[in-house]
Amino acid sequence: MIDASLALGKEFLLPLPLPLLPSLIHAALQESLPQIVASFPAAVIEREGRHLVLDRRSRRLLVLQDGSLIKSFSVAVGMPGWETPTGEFQVLDKTPHPIWEHPQSGKRIGSGPNNPLGSRWIGFYRDCNGRNAHDGDRWLTIDGCVTSGFHGTPHCWTVGRAVSHGCVRLFEEDIQSLYRLVKIGTPLKVLP
Repeated sequence: MIDASLALGKEFLLPLPLPLLPSLIHAALQESLPQIVASFPAAVIEREGRHLVLDRRSRRLLVLQDGSLIKSFSVAVGMPGWETPTGEFQVLDKTPHPIWEHPQSGKRIGSGPNNPLGSRWIGFYRDCNGRNAHDGDRWLTIDGCVTSGFHGTPHCWTVGRAVSHGCVRLFEEDIQSLYRLVKIGTPLKVLP
């Protein structure tokens, strides 16, 4: 830990250590959850059965059952040019310990701490129109199909931001919880 006291007798506030950030972000977002839910159209909330609502603007994923909130998660969503798709979807597939494949190079990363997908994958979107956009680092051209889904991440600092290539990133413990709460066919509404 770095001592915030510096020469000249002044104290400076340093960024919080990374382990504290997720819990503070979670606490701050929980306080605003009633306002987020109140901003949704009633038809989105009051749907029958178990369903998911992803609000890209607030970067929150809600699990609802017959209009009642079961669970809420902080998420990362797609960056400009790689936005998480909006609309009505459903869970298409669930994969424990997924293998990630780089969309351009084909390089594969197996299950483990370096896998960008974390320990779980829950797919909800697929199109085969390809993609041609800048990712903030380089221009990516993808021929063929692209998919979007919920997954964990080894980069917890990204949760709460718009940084992905269209997927929805969750803290590792949250993707494991979500994985248990949904099944193939669970409906999902993604709001802008």
